[in-house]
Amino acid sequence: MLKNVVAVVLEEIHPFELGVACEVFGLDRTADGLPGYDFAIAGARPGPHTTHSGFAVDVPHGPERLAGADLVVVTATTIRPEYPEPLLAGLRSVVADGGRVLSICSGAFVLGAAGLLDDRRSTTHWRHSEDLARRFPRTAVEPDVLYVDDDPVITSAGTAAGIDACLHLVRKVQGAEVARGIARRMVVAPHREGGQAQFVSRPLPGGDGDSLAPLLDWMRHHLDRDCTVEQLAARVHMSPRTFARRFQQETGTTPHRWLTGQRVLLAQRLLESTAEPVDAIAARCGFGNAAALRHHFGRRLGTTPLAYRRCFAGPDDEARPDETV
Repeated sequence: MLKNVVAVVLEEIHPFELGVACEVFGLDRTADGLPGYDFAIAGARPGPHTTHSGFAVDVPHGPERLAGADLVVVTATTIRPEYPEPLLAGLRSVVADGGRVLSICSGAFVLGAAGLLDDRRSTTHWRHSEDLARRFPRTAVEPDVLYVDDDPVITSAGTAAGIDACLHLVRKVQGAEVARGIARRMVVAPHREGGQAQFVSRPLPGGDGDSLAPLLDWMRHHLDRDCTVEQLAARVHMSPRTFARRFQQETGTTPHRWLTGQRVLLAQRLLESTAEPVDAIAARCGFGNAAALRHHFGRRLGTTPLAYRRCFAGPDDEARPDETV
């Protein structure tokens, strides 16, 4: 269930991170065939809240609005020694009642103060990761990833990583097609893997014409091919070592992890939109067989291909009754 969504703010509000929650969950896209959300903004108290950009935001709800929420997004705020206990209690109640919490950037400190990071993995903006680990030693901080999903607690790094975490959760709960629809309206990439590095030293193609973008496009259209690093490097006239380094610089991950992520995404689309047997989908996606697809599907999505199809396939695309994968 992902219907009742609350964005939590504290002074000083960081407008971009609040905007992420509003953009993903606060817009009515039902005319596009996408699900709608009962979205609200809440703080430790209702009323005007300052932002670090100099303007005020009128927050309509206090912590009582968290009751019954399916998801609470804790947006970035100024890091402080203590946080309001009624808000922390509300966050704990959300998780105790079966809901999820998701932090963006320094919002992780609020979750830590609520005790929700204890014995869980977490992340935050790389500038704050050491402080987070020092203040909350019971959490295993992963300082160089975009987001960490330790269900029901999701934490993400700064700014745009919050978009990735929100779309990841939408994809997980409501399917890849819904996540793609929201991403398309937002004009952002529909999927960036959580383990991707926060800092990509070469995020945009340079003017020297040596970007890997054409190769990445070719790879997306040939996911069924079993290409080695050596073969991919040869396509762009690089040594394997130079290619691996350049790939990391441009994508923030390795060729193998990038390919696996793209293959899982294609498998999701095919499971949602076709009635093809899982073995055939595995072959089309480059996994070779259903067992390999099941392995990677489980590692990345925490479910099986058949269970995923049962949840997200359309009424005319139900799984074949003899499939057991």
